[in-house]
Amino acid sequence: MLALSPGILIIPIFSLVLVSILYIHFYKKVADTSNYKRMITTIALVGFALNLIWELAHGPLYQGFKYDFSHISLCTLASITDMLTLLLLFFVFSLVLRNVYWIEKLSFSNVLLLMLVGALSSTLVEIWHINREDWLYAESMPLIPIVKAGVSPVLQFTILPIIIFSLSKKLILKKEN
Repeated sequence: MLALSPGILIIPIFSLVLVSILYIHFYKKVADTSNYKRMITTIALVGFALNLIWELAHGPLYQGFKYDFSHISLCTLASITDMLTLLLLFFVFSLVLRNVYWIEKLSFSNVLLLMLVGALSSTLVEIWHINREDWLYAESMPLIPIVKAGVSPVLQFTILPIIIFSLSKKLILKKEN
């Protein structure tokens, strides 16, 4: 399913560095740092949990996947990377929209833009990893024509961010009331 090589760590390390920088950037700008930390923690935890469920569910679409300790561990590591990528997406949108609390009012245009950015970025990441042979698809993985990226991982970052941000918003508002 996955070849652990130093090159596979490029995206997670890049994401971790950028997320850390952007976290500090917005931390210095918000008035209520407690609310800010709670929001970021909620997004991170919900993002990790839902991405882990997705990773485990679509695991059989990758060559050689088994529900054993080794593969479940790799899915857990992938979910940490997914969580970092999700936070990076959140912070980039925060910069563009000049509002770190933008998920409180998800507009239709922001939802569409988020889905488009998620789909395009995950397609590019999948193409990169497949070309490097970091992982290989099983015959059962549906592919996007022409680009040959897996449908499941592309859908993961097309629809999960909206679900994660919406669910996080509800959890945060529930804690405040």
